[in-house]
Parts: sequence; structure tokens; C-alpha cells
Amino acid sequence: MIRVFVVDDHEVVRKGIIAYLQTDDDIEVIGEASSGNEGAQLVLEAKPDVVLMDLMMENGSGIDATKQILGINASIKIIILTSYYDDEQVFPAIEAGAFSYLLKTSSATDILTAVKKAAAGENVIEPKVAGKMLTSFRPEEKKLHDDLTEREKEVLLCIGNGMTNQEISEKLYIGIKTVKTHVSNILSKLEVHDRTQAAVYVHKQQLMKE
Repeated sequence: MIRVFVVDDHEVVRKGIIAYLQTDDDIEVIGEASSGNEGAQLVLEAKPDVVLMDLMMENGSGIDATKQILGINASIKIIILTSYYDDEQVFPAIEAGAFSYLLKTSSATDILTAVKKAAAGENVIEPKVAGKMLTSFRPEEKKLHDDLTEREKEVLLCIGNGMTNQEISEKLYIGIKTVKTHVSNILSKLEVHDRTQAAVYVHKQQLMKE
């Protein structure tokens, strides 16, 4: 038997979800709440397996309630069920530890399926939300200076500091010819024409602060 708790400030929505869930023999709805603050307190007392949590509520948001619940009992699976899928809601909810994220446009069957999957350790993310997450977490575009060797990076920082080849040679204890070779390689890899452009690149990329 899957023990479920429903937190939503819209009574009609809350009662409708509960009524549908109770038609399934594998689910027992053990409680309900109409605000985040009340929900967090009652959920921690009831210790359900799964919580259906609204986001935007008076007297405590779903995000705050999720943080509070999981901060004490991390085994509870919280499914966000909301009308919102903007960045300001999605990412804080996921970061708070929400297990699944559904929109209220989801069918009753989809919600029931998500509850059963959550109880089995499988999360469900609304496709629109999943798309936002994939876009947000794409790897950063590779920078030109990522292809430099460690020694070339050292030389580049020296160029950024306005040092001459002779000064770089003395600082890094390498020969002038070696410095010139490194400088040539740096200009090529950074796709710049001269030392001045290389120095500008250093400051634009804030490499001095790395």
C-alpha cells in the first residue's frame, strides 16, 4: 500500500486528486493540507511514502515545504504538481529535492502513474520542464584557451601582464627561442594576430582571476 499526502490550497483541485487516487486499491491517502506551512508539519507527522505538493500557496510555498520536509525526512518522495513551469519555479523546486515535477494539465492517470513510480523509486519530469532542464544544463561552450598547454597558459598570463619575451624568459626560466615558440602557438590557438590582441583576450576572459 502506497501512503500518499496531498498539499494544495485549491480545495476543489485537492479533493479531486484525492478522490481519484482513492479509486486505486494500491493507494491510501493519509492526509491533506491547504498550505505549505501546514503541509510540512502534517507530512512530517504522518510520514507518507509520497507527497503531491503544489508550489504557489499562501502561508508557505511548496518549495519551502519541500526543503523543510526533506531536511528532516529525506526518504519521502515529493512530487511537485503545479501550473507553473517557468525557471523561477522549476529550478528552485528541483534544487529543493523534489523527486518528480508534473503540471496540473497532466491527466489523472498520469498523476496516478507518477505516484506509483515515485513509490518505486522512478521519477517523472513533465516534458516541458525536462526541456528547460536540458537547455539549462548544457555544457559550457569550450573556450579557445582550453587548448593551451599549462606552459602556454603561463606565458599567456605573462603577456597579459605586458611582459616582454626577455622578461618571460627570466620569470619562467626558459630560453628566448622557447618563449617565441610558445607565443607563436598561443597566437595561433587563440586566433589572434599579435600580442596586444592576446593581452586583450586575457582580460576579456578574466584569466587573471582564475
